[in-house]
Amino acid sequence: QVAAVESGGGLVQAGGSLRLSCTYDRRTFNRYATGWFRRAPGKDREFVAVINLSSGSTDYADSVKGRFTISRDNAKSTVYLQLDSLRPEDTAVYYCNTGTRMYESKWRGFGSWGQGTQVTVSS
Repeated sequence: QVAAVESGGGLVQAGGSLRLSCTYDRRTFNRYATGWFRRAPGKDREFVAVINLSSGSTDYADSVKGRFTISRDNAKSTVYLQLDSLRPEDTAVYYCNTGTRMYESKWRGFGSWGQGTQVTVSS
C-alpha cells in the first residue's frame, strides 16, 4: 500500500488554527478508513481522528473532541484535519494512515506510514 503524503503543519501560538492535508493514492479507496495519528516527543504514536471515505462517519480521541474536525474530498483524494483552539500539548508529528481500522477496541493504522507533518504550538 502506498503511503499517503501529509502537509500543512507549522508553528502556531496557543489558541490558533491549522489545517492538515493527507493526499492518498486513488487506488487506496477501500473498505478501510483513513485516520490521523500523532507522536509527541518521547511518547508513543496515538490516535487522533478517523473518517470512513464512503460514508463520511467520523470518530475522535477524547482529547481533541470539539477542537479538531476531520473531513474528506474524495474527488481530490484528500483527507483534511482542521485543528482549532490548539494547545501546547498538541505539539507532535501528525501522520495519516489509509489502512485504519478498529482492532482490540482501538483505532490502529495498518497501512504504510509517511513522513508526517510537524505541528508546534507555542504557549
